[in-house]
Amino acid sequence: MALLRVEGLPEGTLEAAAQFHAEVLPAVAAALAEDGDLVLAFPAADHTHHGWRLSAVRQLARDAAPRRVNALAGGDAAAIRAALAYLAEAPGVTGQLLRLDGEGAGEVLSPLI
Repeated sequence: MALLRVEGLPEGTLEAAAQFHAEVLPAVAAALAEDGDLVLAFPAADHTHHGWRLSAVRQLARDAAPRRVNALAGGDAAAIRAALAYLAEAPGVTGQLLRLDGEGAGEVLSPLI
């Protein structure tokens, strides 16, 4: 599973979406051709960016099937590693935008203990 960091996009929603489609999509196509499954890592952004990011990752996943395409938004290095580990073990998850914060609720405890 390849990780492609998406950095340097403008703060404005329309400008960021336009730059993503113009400049990042060629790298996405190259990564899918080389490695198969792909995870895009976006920096944190406000809620106005959620719609275009989710729409893009959903369409990329449909176009790349049966390969998987997912995206992460925000999060520190540890949160990104944890999300990648989760996605590696979740073969049915594709076309998703997972928001990360690195300040999660902590360990999940099993109800069976």
